[in-house]
Amino acid sequence: MAKPHNRYTIIRYLIDAPVIGISFMAAISVVTGQNLFSLSSSDQLFTLVALVTWYISASFSKLYADRRSNKYSEEIIFILYSLLIYTIFLSSLSFFLQPYFEISSSVIFLYITFLFVFLTITKYIIRKSLHSAIFQGKLLDNVLLVGATNSALDFYETINKYYYYGYKCIGFIDDHQSKMNGCPYRGTLDTLPLILNQEGVDEVVIALPDAQNKDIQRCIEVCDYYSVKARIIPNIHQFASSPLQVNNIGQLSVLNIRSLPLDKVENKLVKRLFDIAFSVVFFVLIGSWLLPILALIVKLTSKGPVIFKQERWGLNNEKITCYKFRTMIAESTDTDHDGNYKQAKKNDPRVTRFGAILRKTNLDELPQFWNVLLGSMSVVGPRPHPTPLNLQAMHTVDNYMLRHVVKPGITGWAQVNGSRGETKMPGAMQQRVNFDLYYIHRWTFWIDCQIILQTIINIVRGDQNAY
Repeated sequence: MAKPHNRYTIIRYLIDAPVIGISFMAAISVVTGQNLFSLSSSDQLFTLVALVTWYISASFSKLYADRRSNKYSEEIIFILYSLLIYTIFLSSLSFFLQPYFEISSSVIFLYITFLFVFLTITKYIIRKSLHSAIFQGKLLDNVLLVGATNSALDFYETINKYYYYGYKCIGFIDDHQSKMNGCPYRGTLDTLPLILNQEGVDEVVIALPDAQNKDIQRCIEVCDYYSVKARIIPNIHQFASSPLQVNNIGQLSVLNIRSLPLDKVENKLVKRLFDIAFSVVFFVLIGSWLLPILALIVKLTSKGPVIFKQERWGLNNEKITCYKFRTMIAESTDTDHDGNYKQAKKNDPRVTRFGAILRKTNLDELPQFWNVLLGSMSVVGPRPHPTPLNLQAMHTVDNYMLRHVVKPGITGWAQVNGSRGETKMPGAMQQRVNFDLYYIHRWTFWIDCQIILQTIINIVRGDQNAY
C-alpha cells in the first residue's frame, strides 16, 4: 500500500485535472448558456492549455508540497498564491494564442472563481480522508529515532500529539539505554543495519549531539545503503533561538544567526501598506456599522465606559495605549492585593455576560484597528501584553523580550495555534513566546494572510481558550 505522503500527493495531483475541466465548463455554461458537456474545439484547446498551465504554475508555487503538519488555512493561502501565478500565466497565453481560441474576460474571471471554490472543497475532503485513514492506522510511516536527546523527545511527543502527521515511532536507538517517555528502546547504534534490514522502517530521524559527527555520518551511510529516508534534527540552540540563515561568501558557507525578514525595508513597507489598506477596508465595510452596534450593546448591558484603555508594550518596548471594548465590570481591577497581574480565567466573575461573547469571538479586539492605523500596532504580530505581565515574564521566560523587535498585532501565530488566554500552567507563556519567535523569524506576507484567515475561522466557530 502506498505510504501517506506518496498517495496523498498523487491524489492531489490527479484530482485537479477534472476540477479544472468542470470549473471551465461551468464558467462557459453560466456566461453563454451552452450545454455543460458540449465544448467547441477551441474551448477544448483552451482546456488543454489551462490544464498544462495549471501544473506549471503549481510547481512554481509549490502547491503540492506535503503540508499534512500544517493548518488547512495555509493550504488555502497556497491555493490563492497558485491561482495568482496561474491567472498571470493563463492571461498571457490567452493573449498570444488569440488566433486559436477566443475566451472572454468574464469567462476567465468566473472560471478562476469556480476553480478556487472547487479546489478548496476537494483538497479539504482529501485532507480529511487522509486524516481519517491515518487515525485508523491504515496509512502510517514507521519512524526510527536515533539518539535520546531533548530534540528526539520533542519529536516523539509531537508526532504522538498530532496523529494526522502520519508518523508512528517504532522506537529509538542510542549507545546509552535511557527512558524517553514510553518510547521503546531498540538497542545501540550498531543495531541500525539490522533494524532497517528486518523491519519496515520508512524514515530515520537522527537527533544525535553535534559532537557525534562520525556517528551521524555512519547512520546516514547505513540509511543510504538500505534506501531509507534520513532526516537530521540539528542542535542549533547553542547558537540562537531562531533558525539560522545560510549565506555564501565565495564558496564558503556562513551562518547568520540574527537575520530577520522584517529588518528589510521593503518587507516593512509591504507590511505597513497592507496594515493601512486592511484597516481602511475594515472601517469602511465592517467597522462603520458593526462598531456602533457593539458599542451600544456594551453600554446598555453594563455600567461604565464602552472602550477599555490599557497600557501595553509595543515595538522596542515602547509604551502604547491599547483600545478594546470593555468586557469586564467597571469596578474590576487588574492586580490582586499583592500587586500581581490577574489574568482573565474561565468563568471569571469580572467578565460581563456580553463581554464573555465578545471575548469568545474576539470581537472585543476590533477597536485596535485604530492602533493599526496610527502605526503603533499591526494587523498580525505578537499580541501585546499588559505592563504588569511583561514585568513578570521578562525575568522568567526565555527570550521574552525578543517578541518586541516587531510591532504587536491584533492577532498572531500564537493565537491561531491555540496559545492564548490564561497562562497559569508552567510553560504556557514560554510556548506562546516560542510561537511568537517562530513568526518573527519566518515572516512572509503569505503567513500574515494565513493567520488572518485562521483568525476569521476561529471567530466563526469560537475560541475555546478565549474567556
